[in-house]
Amino acid sequence: MSQLAERLKTFNAPLLPEMVQLKYEAMTENAFRFYRGTCHLFYEDLANANPLPLSPLTWICGDLHIENYGSYKGDNKLLYFDMNDFDEGILAPACYEVARMATSIFIAFDALEIEPEKAEKMVQLFLKTYSTTLAKGKAISIEPRTAKGIVCNFLNSADKATEKELLKKRTISKKKKIMLSLQDERHFKVDKKLKHELTAHVNEWIANSSDGPYNYEVKGVVFRLAGTGSLGLKRYLFLLKSTNTKNKYLLVDMKQSTMSSVAPYVKVKQLQWQTEAERIITIQKRMQNVSSSLLSTTVFRDESYVIQELQPVKDTIKFKLLKDEYRDIYQVIDDMASLLASAQLRSGGIQGSSNIDDLSAFGTSAEWQQEVLGYALKYAKKVKKDYEQFVKDYKNGVFEIKKKE
Repeated sequence: MSQLAERLKTFNAPLLPEMVQLKYEAMTENAFRFYRGTCHLFYEDLANANPLPLSPLTWICGDLHIENYGSYKGDNKLLYFDMNDFDEGILAPACYEVARMATSIFIAFDALEIEPEKAEKMVQLFLKTYSTTLAKGKAISIEPRTAKGIVCNFLNSADKATEKELLKKRTISKKKKIMLSLQDERHFKVDKKLKHELTAHVNEWIANSSDGPYNYEVKGVVFRLAGTGSLGLKRYLFLLKSTNTKNKYLLVDMKQSTMSSVAPYVKVKQLQWQTEAERIITIQKRMQNVSSSLLSTTVFRDESYVIQELQPVKDTIKFKLLKDEYRDIYQVIDDMASLLASAQLRSGGIQGSSNIDDLSAFGTSAEWQQEVLGYALKYAKKVKKDYEQFVKDYKNGVFEIKKKE
């Protein structure tokens, strides 16, 4: 067994074995999908190499890459384009987040067969815009009225999506009743005892949490698959029905929260959170301009979970469809850089993170940019080699679950 396989199996050992098998299968798609599923490798390698220049401490989402930006509806009912995954959120040097994002550009562009020269120019653009936004010291947000180009089109398209369309995709109608569909390949049946406990738990959350929707009750629950890095965690989708409005439904996602995979490799002293779910949503609320709808936490069977509404919006911009549209890609990368800097500015000066003056001063310096670019380029090549080793191990059955006799 290769050293890489041992590292992967050790990290994924606490997760649901059957779902981890699906995760490994998904990671064979290409090097970028592999990168998305191995955030822990990035930070372990980074800690061992320690190659990045000194940078201010900031709150980071931890697993930043080009597909962890997307559209969502805020609790103010307005639509935003922003970073949207904070499971690995933590206090760390600003360069950690920047380097992971820059590496993702190199890997994703290579998977899309976009020329290396264009990839490097996009990374340079990202670093320049990120620095410029920090230097200005003022956070921005992107919603339909302020969005430009392809991001504007993306948000306008997402804004037209409706709850009815989402409900139609996720449910079936049987004997005049709406039920969560098990025909959806991302949905799995939950056993009777667990289903009963989950239903009672979420009904109690609705009744007692100030973050929950009023006058709703649970009508169905399934196990849900989503993402890549999070495959193997416990995740449930609930169908809620209004008790006072006819034919009014909500879909709610409840996702298990575990320790940030960045935590073992960051020497910075961290806050003592009550639960991992509290860590995730607190950092999310600090970094996003407006939080997503129904964002909340709960503890079920002594495990913490993040709860939020599943929304009828497009998740991420599909770069595969933009590979020949250089101007559109330029606009998206430029926006992503501004949003990262804005999230760090917005959360600056809070419980250990550097204040706006320090972040602004870091943004005015260009010395560190070339070092980050060089590391990202070098590490992207390592990821490609690791991916090739992973596929080889996968085909040789290294990751298969041994059946108990």
